[in-house]
Amino acid sequence: MLDQRAQTAGSTTAAGQITKIAVLAAVAALAVWAALPLIGARAWWGLAVEAAVVAIVFYTYLQRRSIPLKYLVPGTLLLIAFQIAPVVMTAGTSFSNYGDGHRTDKDGAIEAIIAAGVQQTPGGANYRLAVGESASGELTLLLTDTADGSTWAGTEEGLTELDGATVDASGAITAAPGYTVWDLAELNERQAELAELAVPTGPETGIKVQGLSAFEGTSTRSYDEGCDCITDSATGTVWYADNEEGSFLTEDGQAALVGWRVNIGFDNYLSVITDPDIRGPFLGVFAWNVMFAAGSVLFTFVIGLGTAMALNKPSMRGTKVYRTLMILPYAMPSFAMLLVWAQMFNRDYGLVNELFGLSVNWYGETWAARAMVLIANTWLGWPYMFLISLGALQALPTDSLEAAKIDGATGVTAFRKITLPLLLIALTPLLISSFAFNFNNFNAIQLLSGGNPFPAGESVGGTDLLITYAFRQAFGATTADYGFASAVSVFIFLIVATISAVMFRTTRSQEDVY
Repeated sequence: MLDQRAQTAGSTTAAGQITKIAVLAAVAALAVWAALPLIGARAWWGLAVEAAVVAIVFYTYLQRRSIPLKYLVPGTLLLIAFQIAPVVMTAGTSFSNYGDGHRTDKDGAIEAIIAAGVQQTPGGANYRLAVGESASGELTLLLTDTADGSTWAGTEEGLTELDGATVDASGAITAAPGYTVWDLAELNERQAELAELAVPTGPETGIKVQGLSAFEGTSTRSYDEGCDCITDSATGTVWYADNEEGSFLTEDGQAALVGWRVNIGFDNYLSVITDPDIRGPFLGVFAWNVMFAAGSVLFTFVIGLGTAMALNKPSMRGTKVYRTLMILPYAMPSFAMLLVWAQMFNRDYGLVNELFGLSVNWYGETWAARAMVLIANTWLGWPYMFLISLGALQALPTDSLEAAKIDGATGVTAFRKITLPLLLIALTPLLISSFAFNFNNFNAIQLLSGGNPFPAGESVGGTDLLITYAFRQAFGATTADYGFASAVSVFIFLIVATISAVMFRTTRSQEDVY
């Protein structure tokens, strides 16, 4: 018997060692795969962080001591990667002008402005473009002259004639000896590399790529370090660098199309407070955001608690069936259900208007749209409140309720004086988390109403929350403003953190009383 136990323990230990080695080998392989693009981009800080993480993982799981550390390290690393790092990066971005027109550094902006001034050289050639790599991995433009059909290879050294190339009916090179031709998918993925390639054809001329074609061009713009300015010789326009704003400006204040990313301090935060065009919509969205989050918690809790109390009576039959049916909305994917609700509230053929004989324009009237999102969100959220309320009710001490009955307390009085306070002590942390979730409930707004309705000429909708407002500033507007959107995100973080802290402090005072 002892030998059998020893053999079992030995096989278990061996299996555990094999599993550990396999997992660590997978981590090492993943680290090598992730390191290659970091090395290519010369992102040495990123490479150092990756090396540190891998070292911590290997140290933790290759030594026999510190058993708790083996459980804490994965959670800590994930917390840093998905919570702390995004918060730090968002806060850092909020102090910059990062966005459309300010995505690169100053050198990149200068190159882009000069490249935008390239005009076709008189008598210069036009080409049909393909892109590929040489056998040594050098990025190469594969060009077909549209005038005489000659083929050329363009690199940083210049143009060289290309013999033996295969050309399709459109004139594009599809194969060439010693080169691998990219397809459209690879071309789209590697646009950044293509944008950095400059192919000279003379002292002041070069190849200008334009979609799937190219031409020999000359830039009319030049940069002068002495005045820190860019001059367009064709128009006489001069742009002077404004290093505080991150833009090149003419004397009358007209900015060049491309600027660069700079630190602007608290300007994004101050604009929310001082700019009336931003402050008014922001405060309106904030007020509705609080109403939506508080209303969602209130309605879901009242319905969930009422249902839980009804199904918690011992005399009621079929409670298991009822409980199963009650959690169905919670078990279904919320994004799919929101799309279903969006169709149900259609003014012309939606189920809600048809069923109740209404003609409400749910998406065109502000308060109707707000009622719509609250109704749908309540339906999605009350099963969760039902589950936690039912669990809390079953955990309540019976002696307190029996003492209340002996003292002559009625059902309503016992609920108000005994049951509800005891429930709130247990459920307040969950109610706070529900408030925080609904304060940032992006899906409920984006999938159901899309922020509608939008007043004429406004970019802020009647059902927008702060999170959808920030999203639209970053990704949905005609020009993206990541810096301002990050500042709004920091405001959201501070608001939720402050409200949660106050409510947790209130919970502690309740515990002292009850």
